[in-house]
Amino acid sequence: MIGRITGILLEKNPPQIVVDTHGVGYEIDVPMSTFYGLPATGESLSLFTHLAIREDGHFLYGFASADERAAFRQLLKVSGIGARTALSVLSGLSVGDLAQAVALQETGRLVKIPGIGKKTAERLLLELRDKLGRALPGFGASTVPGAAAQPADSRSDILNALLALGYSDKEAQSALKAIPPETGVSDGIRQALKLLSKA
Repeated sequence: MIGRITGILLEKNPPQIVVDTHGVGYEIDVPMSTFYGLPATGESLSLFTHLAIREDGHFLYGFASADERAAFRQLLKVSGIGARTALSVLSGLSVGDLAQAVALQETGRLVKIPGIGKKTAERLLLELRDKLGRALPGFGASTVPGAAAQPADSRSDILNALLALGYSDKEAQSALKAIPPETGVSDGIRQALKLLSKA
């Protein structure tokens, strides 16, 4: 099991990044919450990771904090929730927001996330109710250093991130129009998600 990766950030194509570790480039899928805090390409970073081995390949997922990874692993244990949906949940809600939604059993916050219907949200809240708190002993701690937000100027990155999260091209383009042109990728994705959650 690969539990942590430290290296140089080579590429950022949300939700995937490439990290060079001793000459090997690892493709890692990250939730938007982690993506927001990535350093600029060419800088070093360290991520907590989860390796999934399936019939169609090996997949590596990266997280800025141990809490985020713990929440991801708990989400994977929920029946009907795959890695892509788990990443969407953590992209739409912080670990704290997710824990709060579970504690208060708020389906409304989950159904705003692409791919999460009412039944899935209810099942997710029910199955996580007793597990999430235990899975996050160091709640809010263990953030990986070297994760300061860096602005970028490519609107296509924002669009690609929204499409990867399951929004339609029409929804993504509509949200993009409401965001100022000079907005960085991280802020742009965050603003777009807020706009789309209100839609």
